[in-house]
Amino acid sequence: MLEDLSNASLDDLMAAASAVRDRMHGARISYSRKVFLPVTHLCRDVCRYCTFARPPRRGQTAYMTEVEVLDSARKAAALGCREALFTLGDQPEARWSQARDALDEMGFATTLAYVAHLARRVHEETGLLPHINPGVMSDEDIAALRPASASMGLMLESASERLMARGGPHFGCPDKAPAVRLATLKAAGRTRVPFTTGLLIGIGETFNERLEALREIEALHRRYGHIQEVIIQPFRAKPGTAMAKAPEPSLDELLRTIAAARLLLPAEIGVQAPPNLAPEDLHRLIDAGINDLGGISPLTPDFVNPEAPWPHLDHLAGRLDAMGRRLTERLTIYPRYARAAADWTAPAMTPSVLRAVDGEGWLREDDWLTGVSPEPPEWVSAPAPSGVVARQGGIHDIVARAALGKRLSESDVGTLFTARGDDFRAVCAAADRIRADVIGDRVTYVITRNINYTNVCTYSCRFCAFSKGKVADDLRGAPYEVELAEIGRRAAEAWSRGATEVCLQGGIHPGFTGETYLEILDAVRRAAPGIHVHAFSPLEVMHGATSLGLPVKTYLRRLKDAGLGSLPGTAAEILDDEVRQIICPDKLTTDEWLSVMRDAHEVGLRSTATIMFGHVDGYHHWARHLLQLRDLQVETSGFTEFVPLPFVAAEAPIFRKGGSRIGPTFREAVLMHAVARLALHPAFANIQTSWVKMGVAGAGYCLAAGANDIGGTLMNETITRSAGARHGQEATPERLESVILAANRTPRLRTTLYGDAPQERRATALVAPELSPSRETPFRRGQVLGRPAPREPAVAS
Repeated sequence: MLEDLSNASLDDLMAAASAVRDRMHGARISYSRKVFLPVTHLCRDVCRYCTFARPPRRGQTAYMTEVEVLDSARKAAALGCREALFTLGDQPEARWSQARDALDEMGFATTLAYVAHLARRVHEETGLLPHINPGVMSDEDIAALRPASASMGLMLESASERLMARGGPHFGCPDKAPAVRLATLKAAGRTRVPFTTGLLIGIGETFNERLEALREIEALHRRYGHIQEVIIQPFRAKPGTAMAKAPEPSLDELLRTIAAARLLLPAEIGVQAPPNLAPEDLHRLIDAGINDLGGISPLTPDFVNPEAPWPHLDHLAGRLDAMGRRLTERLTIYPRYARAAADWTAPAMTPSVLRAVDGEGWLREDDWLTGVSPEPPEWVSAPAPSGVVARQGGIHDIVARAALGKRLSESDVGTLFTARGDDFRAVCAAADRIRADVIGDRVTYVITRNINYTNVCTYSCRFCAFSKGKVADDLRGAPYEVELAEIGRRAAEAWSRGATEVCLQGGIHPGFTGETYLEILDAVRRAAPGIHVHAFSPLEVMHGATSLGLPVKTYLRRLKDAGLGSLPGTAAEILDDEVRQIICPDKLTTDEWLSVMRDAHEVGLRSTATIMFGHVDGYHHWARHLLQLRDLQVETSGFTEFVPLPFVAAEAPIFRKGGSRIGPTFREAVLMHAVARLALHPAFANIQTSWVKMGVAGAGYCLAAGANDIGGTLMNETITRSAGARHGQEATPERLESVILAANRTPRLRTTLYGDAPQERRATALVAPELSPSRETPFRRGQVLGRPAPREPAVAS
């Protein structure tokens, strides 16, 4: 392999490298918006090419002060930076008394201890994520810095011992010994730190020695999995240095080394070349296989190469767009590691990483929050015209197959969720075309009332802010039960206000059995005989069956005979047990949820299907979820609709403890509707958007992205509000119809099973009085109240 790389033509190498990059990274070229913080220019090494390191100067402090560092960090945060790059010389206190004196005066034993302090302060004060380049480190050094940083780095530069000889660029530089630097890379791997390294080319090494250095990096990554990027940096001769007149590497040398790095290293490792060191040759760097441009600062210069200014981001984005590439901002920690932040960052850093990223691990493109933001983010324009075409060829092909009703693969569906820019608009437009073909221009809604009959729950779902049990006692609201008489009263009131449906769900109360759910049905049927009862998630059904010692299918028949009309498809969350082990470890498994739904459909009970997404899940989990729903629907035809439920984070225990993202971005939330329309076609006819989660404006946008149903009027909404949502409890028919009409669509009032609801129901709803106050019975811990009330004798109608 090494011989092939040495002998192959440059054009062949670049073509092969570019193809590898495109398969792994697509059209995206990433960068990090950073502030450069040169903590000290003192260094014990004397590299012959370096202008960053310099001896002490009269009147200058040995280190940036904490005030100076924080001032720069605050200015950078105000300019939208996300990364604080701490750069310094190697162990200056080992050579310079000025460094030792300054550290003593500040109360720090070492330079690294001071850097750790500064990094913590910057993170605490500004939220910037520190990336620390402090030189050679031991295991203990890295372990001490890890709680204060999201990532670290050390340029290997070269694996050539020759460069350490007298007259060489690294003579007299103990920290530049290849074995010493490789030991730091190993220590970072053992400590599980996302790590940046790279080569400095053109300082006297041969091309084969560069390849050997890349092989060393490759071997370490294959062992530890921690190398997030490799920088290929060309030597630039600088006045005043011992190598001021040394020849610089040619562009061809740089391109050949970049291509070799792309071909030698595992494809998931980023290959970076600083754009300010070859500004006129950006297109050639791209062609050679880079996928990242490194840190770019709107505030501070490149202190290592001060003669080379950073490119302007708008200009850079325009140049890349002309090449068919998309400039994409990332954090200092690469997406692959950000997605697994709990494994790759210290607890002090994990929440900041998770809150900043989307489901793919990239920086969130907006500040939109589920259930909170009243309007779509600023970047959202009107829905795309139907003729927009995806720029990414793979997405275009996937959309075409979906339109034909083909079952997509997990990889296909995951790729659709990566759509951004024109690709995003194209996916939404394609979904909307399928919606129009299948459903037409009608948008349906239902007049319904939610009745959550208890928030007491024995389960430990880490996302739930509604239940009162093992993990959520401190959250808003007291534990309660709703008595049977009150359940009946609410159902009757719903009917009197135009409802065709009541939706009943609650926590898994320790005193409830399968008989409790039968009694709830009886209370509703007696109070409102004409209303459809949409009730009991698969978890409640399984609990009821188990408590009575009955097979699930037998118990479902009893529920149906008692008046149950259909089941809500909640408790699905994410149908992937990898995710469920994190967010709801004691809840029913994926197979159990699907089995309950299969049994319900087989006994003649229809159900909805949902997904609750945007927490610890990823696009591949979403894909698996959708495809499992599609497969069951092909088997049973029992689902009436698919309902995306974006995660509301504010009061969720897992978010409050720093263990989840802050919910999906607006792009992701809209795409869930659009991708569902594509992936579930033609098995599912109806895709619902939730105004409670999306807001009415967001729900209106989803009507142009594949959705054809806007849900229910609700009258009461407790579960989402408990999690921190602010979009209200009730949307009147007029309000929902106004959203539908604004989307140039035709409103249609429906029943639960998508039949036409009597217009009398709408007329009744339009003149409905205010709801009467609801009554709830407090639940005191340690006292099991049991069933809400004994069943009353039947009264002939």
